[in-house]
Amino acid sequence: MNRDQTLTSSLAVARPFFEPRHEALAAQLAETVAPARAALSAAPKLVAEAMGASGLDLFRHLLPAEAGGAVDVRSLVLVREALAQRSAMADSIFAVQGLGSFPVLKAGSPELAEQIRAGVRSGTTVGAFALTEPEAGTDVASLQTRATRSGEDWLLSGEKTLISNVGIASHYVVFATVDPALGRKGITAFFVPNSTPGIRETELHPSSPHPLGALTFSECRVPDRYRLGEIGAGFGLAMATLDTFRISVGAAANGMAARALSLALEHVLTRKQFGAPLAEQQQVQAMIAEMATELAEGQLMVARAAHVRDQGGTASLEAAMAKMSATEKAQRVIDKAVQLSGGRGVLLGSEVESLYRDIRPLRIYEGTTEIQKVVIARALYKANAPRG
Repeated sequence: MNRDQTLTSSLAVARPFFEPRHEALAAQLAETVAPARAALSAAPKLVAEAMGASGLDLFRHLLPAEAGGAVDVRSLVLVREALAQRSAMADSIFAVQGLGSFPVLKAGSPELAEQIRAGVRSGTTVGAFALTEPEAGTDVASLQTRATRSGEDWLLSGEKTLISNVGIASHYVVFATVDPALGRKGITAFFVPNSTPGIRETELHPSSPHPLGALTFSECRVPDRYRLGEIGAGFGLAMATLDTFRISVGAAANGMAARALSLALEHVLTRKQFGAPLAEQQQVQAMIAEMATELAEGQLMVARAAHVRDQGGTASLEAAMAKMSATEKAQRVIDKAVQLSGGRGVLLGSEVESLYRDIRPLRIYEGTTEIQKVVIARALYKANAPRG
């Protein structure tokens, strides 16, 4: 098997954090995801269907009921790590499928959860998570999309932006406030089919290609049975969803870094300069050593956080550390891969150049690096505050 077919797995450096079932999953991913690169790089809707097809069946890992009532975060880590080595777009669609289905399965009515379950698993139903607004990103409590009661229904009005899976989503999980004066206590979540009158979708074009867009809701009528959880419980539901999936962002970063390291190794071992392979130069050896070490550090941090979460811990501190560490380290690993590639590394469409664009958003979404630092510091302050 050549290097292009081989997948790197966190199991190699973080085995104590995993169980035999995860080893079986890693083996399955190596057999199915590695050869599926073309299918995972097709048009977005086809990518979603490919991931749900029986040959891959990846979306099953997003269904809480099939994992004892909770999503197995270590499985998410392995899946996203594998996908990110083959297709950043497929990884993004997979992650947002989780964000757009988890709230429905967790807080929706049993009938609504059953309505989407089979479609989510097969990839014929695609979800999206509509939280971010033009003036409400990190400050979620300030969102302005309104939910106004109208008899047995709700009317949604407002704007969302930077929403992944716009254009392929079958439904949106929309967060709106029943009263802006209530802050986070007014935020309520709704399941909104994309066919609902009053929704306008606008395509956006990110530097790393994947389906992204903005949404405008104009008195979009949604029945109360599509409300997810209690009135005012939307903020908690949003945070619980993000907490479940945030750790896996680090796994995607690790996957991209692993691919960059593989490409760098292939290049320096075969590219000759001054009559010898680049790999014989000490500066190159130092860069390769740094890349491998930083990748292993990121994998260990992510595996630890996923293990804590799967054992029932809140893992907020561990998740913040893992997300920050893995994404920042992956950025450095990929930057070194570009540097080692020389001029070829900045040619538009070369694989390392694509990875350089793919990794950048991971340091922003689901909590910026700067926000992770705030979370870490506050957790440490709380744990070490003087008593008495």
